[in-house]
Amino acid sequence: MTQARVFVARIEAVCAADPGARAALRSGLGKPLDEVPRMHRIVAPLLPLSVRDDDTQRAFYTVASLIAAQKSEALRAGRIPADGSTPTDGDSSAARAPYGTSLGLTFAAAVSADGRNGLRENAAETRLNLLTRQSTPGLHRHLPAAVRQLCDKKTPPDWAQLLVHLRAWPRDRKEIGRRWLQDFYRARHKATLDAARQTADTTPDSHADDQQ
Repeated sequence: MTQARVFVARIEAVCAADPGARAALRSGLGKPLDEVPRMHRIVAPLLPLSVRDDDTQRAFYTVASLIAAQKSEALRAGRIPADGSTPTDGDSSAARAPYGTSLGLTFAAAVSADGRNGLRENAAETRLNLLTRQSTPGLHRHLPAAVRQLCDKKTPPDWAQLLVHLRAWPRDRKEIGRRWLQDFYRARHKATLDAARQTADTTPDSHADDQQ
């Protein structure tokens, strides 16, 4: 995960500092490796030396293009230190936030985001099911639209975790897809229970009222 965090931080720094580089990264959105010549100048120097096979390289290129495609304000808000470090325990809420969240949890958060302005639950469920059925090329092709949905609701993916999962997708697609779906349904179930509990706590006790 540290390797992924460092890569994400460096891409975010490049995007924030160089609009031309950001445009070059964005030009590769949804495209295979051999169709993204403008990206190589930025991404190739940042690839770990161990990353040589096409599927693994494409994971890095895809995440770089997705980060660059964010709106400017979202990119500024989401930046982490260029060394990839995470916040200290002194800020526990921030320390938990940057990494470790699956795409399933992110879609669940998008459903809950901003009350009525959140993503519709059936739309999130449909999109997530579509992603989990994809081959490696299909996942890369469908991710831009899915991520755009999330970012529109101000719930961008955990970029480093997404990179880790993309790298492993050719080998562990079924397991990762199952985790995304399980995380989504668990989070939505918890949100439903929490909402029901909150409603019960704020509803006057009718029996008590009858006795008054």
